[in-house]
Amino acid sequence: MDKKNTPSEYIASLPEERKKVIQKLRETIITHLPKGFTETISYGMIAYVVSHSIYPSGYYCNPKEPLPFMSIASQKNHIAIYHMGLYADSQLMQWVKQEYAKLSKSRPDIGKSCIRFKKETDIPFELIAALCSKVTVNEWINRYETLFLKNK
Repeated sequence: MDKKNTPSEYIASLPEERKKVIQKLRETIITHLPKGFTETISYGMIAYVVSHSIYPSGYYCNPKEPLPFMSIASQKNHIAIYHMGLYADSQLMQWVKQEYAKLSKSRPDIGKSCIRFKKETDIPFELIAALCSKVTVNEWINRYETLFLKNK
């Protein structure tokens, strides 16, 4: 896959059956994410980050990169939503699992910061919308600095 420079280019490059669902995820995130996050392409995915204008230090792994928060990607066998808040906050992770259980009989396919959906029809857009609104930019910066920079 060629390098995509914008979210629109990323979506345009997808197979037809994935375009609509990724666009709907994108719209859901943009609508519900608190002010201050910036949409970009990062690590080959549509990403929502804290820009250097808000957080000049950037990401500790690569300070030239903005501070990552959330991404969406069309992977080979699934659609993935990456949310660093899930990795950083066990209570937020527990909330997602509890809310998901109310919406589906199946167990969610969740990693440390990733929620994977094999079927587009299984994506709980209302839950994703609520998840997006749970962490502000300042809350994310505080959690990030507390958890990831304490030993640096």
